[in-house]
Amino acid sequence: MVDYHMTTDLGQLGPDGRYMEQEDDWDRDLLLDPAWEKQQRKTFTAWCNSHLRKAGTQIENIDEDFRDGLKLMLLLEVISGERLPKPERGKMRVHKINNVNKALDFIASKGVKLVSIGAEEIVDGNTKMTLGMIWTIILRFAIQDISVEETSAKEGLLLWCQRKTAPYKNVNVQNFHISWKDGLAFNALIHRHRPELIEYDKLRKDDPVTNLNNAFEVAERYLDIPKMLDAEDIVNTARPDEKAIMTYVSSFYHAFSGAQKAETAANRICKVLAVNQENEHLMEDYEKLASDLLEWIRRTIPWLEDRVPEKTMHDMQQKLEDFRDYRRVHKPPKVQEKCQLEINFNTLQTKLRLSNRPAFMPSEGKMISDINNGWQHLEQAEKGYEEWLLNEIRRLERLDHLAEKFRQKASIHEAWTEGKEAMLKQKDYESATLADIKAQIRKHEAFESDLAAHQDRVEQIAAIAQELNELDYYDSPSVNARCQTICDQWDVLGSLTHRRREALELTEKQLEAIDQLYLEYAKRAAPFNNWMEGAMEDLQDMFIVHTIEEIEGLIAAHEQFKSTLPDADREREAILGIQNEAQKIADYNHIKLASGNPYTSVTPQTINSKWEKVQQLVPKRDGALKGEQDKQQSNERLRLQFANLANVVGPWIQAKMEEIGRIAIEMHGTLEDQMNHLKQYEQSVINYKPNIDKLEQQHQLIQEALIFDNKHTNYTMEHIRVGWEHLLTTIARTINEVENQILTRDAKGISQEQMHEFRASFNHFDRDHTGALGPEEFKACLISLGYDVENDRQGDAEFNRIMAIVDPNNTGMVTFQAFIDFMSRETTDTDTADQVIASFKVLAGDKNYITAAELRRELPPDQAEYCIARMAPYQGPDAVPGALDYMSFSTALYGESDL
Repeated sequence: MVDYHMTTDLGQLGPDGRYMEQEDDWDRDLLLDPAWEKQQRKTFTAWCNSHLRKAGTQIENIDEDFRDGLKLMLLLEVISGERLPKPERGKMRVHKINNVNKALDFIASKGVKLVSIGAEEIVDGNTKMTLGMIWTIILRFAIQDISVEETSAKEGLLLWCQRKTAPYKNVNVQNFHISWKDGLAFNALIHRHRPELIEYDKLRKDDPVTNLNNAFEVAERYLDIPKMLDAEDIVNTARPDEKAIMTYVSSFYHAFSGAQKAETAANRICKVLAVNQENEHLMEDYEKLASDLLEWIRRTIPWLEDRVPEKTMHDMQQKLEDFRDYRRVHKPPKVQEKCQLEINFNTLQTKLRLSNRPAFMPSEGKMISDINNGWQHLEQAEKGYEEWLLNEIRRLERLDHLAEKFRQKASIHEAWTEGKEAMLKQKDYESATLADIKAQIRKHEAFESDLAAHQDRVEQIAAIAQELNELDYYDSPSVNARCQTICDQWDVLGSLTHRRREALELTEKQLEAIDQLYLEYAKRAAPFNNWMEGAMEDLQDMFIVHTIEEIEGLIAAHEQFKSTLPDADREREAILGIQNEAQKIADYNHIKLASGNPYTSVTPQTINSKWEKVQQLVPKRDGALKGEQDKQQSNERLRLQFANLANVVGPWIQAKMEEIGRIAIEMHGTLEDQMNHLKQYEQSVINYKPNIDKLEQQHQLIQEALIFDNKHTNYTMEHIRVGWEHLLTTIARTINEVENQILTRDAKGISQEQMHEFRASFNHFDRDHTGALGPEEFKACLISLGYDVENDRQGDAEFNRIMAIVDPNNTGMVTFQAFIDFMSRETTDTDTADQVIASFKVLAGDKNYITAAELRRELPPDQAEYCIARMAPYQGPDAVPGALDYMSFSTALYGESDL
C-alpha cells in the first residue's frame, strides 16, 4: 500500500504549479465545525453528483459511498477524462483498500501531495479525511486551472469574481465566506453573463434568503449548476465555510468560462474585421479617386486630340488661350491628385502587408500602371496639341499673308485687263488711214509686249492660289473662282490678240510706217511702266519674319532697290525726252499730232504719276521695315530674358534631382529625423516656386509675341515643367517611403537599432547607389545577416523562395521597402487565417458553421452584419437552414496563400 502519511498539505496550487499552504488549513487534530461540516458535505456531494451523473450514477452519503473506491475511481475518470486501472470487484476490505489506493495513486500522479490521508481511513468512512480528499480533488480539477493575470488558483478565482461584480452596487467580494452571505454576489455573477435571467435591480440587501434562493434556483434551472447549498446554511452561519463557497463559485466560473472564451474570440474577430473594414474603406477611396482621375483623363484626351482647325487667326489664338488656362488652372490639381493617389496606394499596400492581408489589386483598368499609361497618353496628346496649335497659327499667318498677296496681284491684274477685251475686239482698222493702220500695228505689238510681261503675274496668281489650296485655306472656293476667271480671261485675251494681229497684218501692205519716235517711246515706256508697277507692288507687298536676321535681309534688299532708283530716274527722263522730241518735231514742221501716242496707252502723265507713287512708297517701306526691326529686337530681348533664367532653373532642377537621390540613400538618424529632414528639404524646394512662376510669365510673353524658337537655350518651358513636377513627385514618394518604414517599424515592433542595421546592410551592398539591390547583391546582404543561402541546392532553394517574396514581379531588383517588409515578417508575428477560424469556431460552439443569430449575439452590430453579408452558405453534410461558412470567409481575409 502506498504511504500517504507524509508532511504535506491539501493547499491550493501556486504560480509554479505546486500546492501552497493555505491560511485556514484543515485542523487535523480537531473535529470540523459542525456547521462547516454540514456545508461541506452538502456542497461536495452536489459537486460530485454533478460529474457522476455524466456516468449515470450518483452518491447519497459522501463518507459511505466512496468506501469501496469504485465511485471514487469513476469520479476521477469523469473529471480527468482519463482511464484508471481496472478496479477490483471483490467485497473484502483488501479489495476496497486497493481500489482507493488506485484512486490516491492517480491523484498523486497529478502533482498532488496528500497529507495524513490513507486508503484505510477512506474505507473506514472517516468523514474528515473523506472531505479532505474530495477538497483536494476539487482544488486539482476544478480550481487549479483558474488563473487571472498569473495569480494562484484561489487568488485568480477571487480576482475573477471581483472584476465581474465590480459594476454592481452593494457587492464587495473580498473573500469566500462573509462576502457571499447576502446572496447579491451570486446574483451579480449570473446577471453579468446572463442579464436576461436576473432582475438585479429588484433584489434587496436585507433579504439574503430570497437572494440566495433566487441565484441557486436560476443556476440550477438555466446554467446546469446543481444546488450545492441551502440559503439557510449560509445565512444562519456567522462565517460560511470557505471551501464550500469556493466549490460553488468555481462551478459558476466554469459555467461562464465558455462565455469568456467567446468574448476573447469576439475581440479577436472584431480586431481583424476592424482592420479589414479600414482597408476596404481605403480601397474604396482609391477606386473612387482613380475613377475620377481616369474619367478626367478620358474627357481631356479627346479635347487635346481634336485637330479641327479654325478658319481665322483670332479663333486659333482663342484655342491657344484655352490651352494655357488648361495648363495653369486645370492640370496642376490633377497632378497633385495623381501624386496623392500613388501615395495612398503605397500606404494601403503597406497596411495590408503589416496586417498579413493579401496585396490590394485594384479593379481592371485602375492599376497605378493604368493611370500612368493614361497620364502618359494625356501628356503625349498635350504635347501634340500644343505643337499643332503653334503650327496651325503659323499656317493661318502664312495663309493670311498669301491671301492678301493674291488679292493684291489679282486686283492689279484685273485693273490692267479692264477694257482690254473690248479694245481687242474693235474693228477701227477698217476705216483707218495708212498711218493709222501702221500706228495700230505698232500699238498692237506694244500690247503684245505688255501682254507677255503680264504672263509672270498671271502665273504668280495661279501659283499662290495653288498654295492656298494645298494649305487648306478656308476661303479657297472664292480664291479658286477668281483665279479661274483670271485664267479664262487671259486665254480669251491671247486668242483675241492673235486674231487682231492677223487682221492688222492683212492691211499692213497698204499702210505707211508709223512715226518711229512714237514707236520707240512706246517700246521703252511699256517695260518701264511694268517696272514701276512691279516696284509699287513690291513696296506694298506684305512681309512676315521671325528673326532679326530675316528682317535685316529684307532691309538689305530694300537698300539695294533704292540704289537702282537713280538709273530708273534717268530712264524715265529719257523716255519723256522721246515724247518731248516728237512734240518738238511736230511743232517745228507744223504737224498736228493726234491726241496721245498711237502705239501705247502709257502717257507721260502716267509715268510721272507712277514715279511719284514710287517715291512716296519708298519712305513708307523704310518705316515698315524699321518697325519690324524694332519688333524683332524686342523679341530677341524676350528670348535672352527667358534663356538667362531657364539656364539657371534647368540645371538647378537637375542638381536637386541628383541630390534627392543621394539623400534617399545616405540618410542617417531616426526615421522621424529623416522625415523632418525630407520635409524641410521639400519646403526648400517649394520656396523655389517663384522662379518657376517668373519663367512661366516670361514664357507667356514669348508666346504672345509669337516667338517660336530660341537659340540661346536648350531648355523649353515644357522641359522645365516636367522636371519641376518630377522633382516634387520624387520628394513626395521619398517621404512616403519613410512614412511606410515608420508604419512597418511601429506595427511590427522593430527597434530603431534594427532599422539602422537593415539600412546599413542594404546601403553597404548597394554600391552603385541606385536604391535597389540586384540578386547577387541581395544574396550577399542576406548572408551578412545570417541567412543560409550559400551556393548549394538547399541554399539556392531558400534564396529563390525569398526572392519570390521580395520581387514577385521578377524585375531582378529588390527595393529597400521590399527588403524592410521581408525582414519585418521574419522578425514578428501577426494574426493568421487559422487563428481567425479557431476564433469563429469558439463562437459557433465547436460547429463547422455559424448562424446569423450567433454572429449578432457575439459581435458588435456593424461587424456582425459585415460578416453576414460576406459569408457564403455552408454546404457541409451537417448543414442546417441559415448556416454560414466562416472557414471560407476567414481564408478570403488573408488570401489563399495562408491555406
